Amino acid sequence: MEWRDEGIIIGLRKHGETSLIVELMTRAHGRHMGIVKGGRSRRMQPTLQQGNSAEVTWRARLEEHLGLFTLEVGKVRAAEIMSSPLALAGINLMGELLRLLPERDPHETLYDMATTMADHLGEPELGPALMVRFELEVLSELGFRLDLSQCAATGRNDELIYVSPKTGRAVSAAAGEPYKDRLLPLPAFLRGLSWQGVPDRAEIADGFRLTGYFLDRDVLQPRGGAERLTRRSYLTAAGLAMIDPAGGKS
Repeated sequence: MEWRDEGIIIGLRKHGETSLIVELMTRAHGRHMGIVKGGRSRRMQPTLQQGNSAEVTWRARLEEHLGLFTLEVGKVRAAEIMSSPLALAGINLMGELLRLLPERDPHETLYDMATTMADHLGEPELGPALMVRFELEVLSELGFRLDLSQCAATGRNDELIYVSPKTGRAVSAAAGEPYKDRLLPLPAFLRGLSWQGVPDRAEIADGFRLTGYFLDRDVLQPRGGAERLTRRSYLTAAGLAMIDPAGGKS
């Protein structure tokens, strides 16, 4: 069997004496692993790094086999990522989030978001805001989409400033006022598909609290409640260490 695709490198591990198992997020074949023979050579190792994009060919005798990758690295981001603690923590978190998805299950929207985000991981004003949106899309792809388009109580789409922790639906200022202490804040930059300007630090913190709450409740706890050390490291690098992986204040 054989296919060709484009992908971004999200993980690497040694295989034998000279090879690597490379983990890619691909456009059409989802998160996929394969062996790169000679991947630890002086010629290949500098370009086989997390965050780099590549054209990939995968070959295997049977579909369920690990298979072999032939990679032609295109956009190289690794040096820039490695030089920034925020970007390095970001590429690790991006990989961890993608590993929540079934292997070899295509998620084209997440692939496009990942490649865009990889170019901005080290930007403290933009990178964290993109990461919040990425977490929101991961939730959606896992079947836990938050409905932030209209008020759960009134059906209106104005003054949406809360999210119900029970339903994951937006709540307007007026409808939520009597219950505001029990609701999650909805930052302005998550109320639409795009936003103008740069979210401030408080908005980004609220965004991570929101996504963290639902990731912990709907995804991590049912899988055994594993601690999200990678997410904690990212929040620390972003200067948001007061937010714990479950979305609350530590």
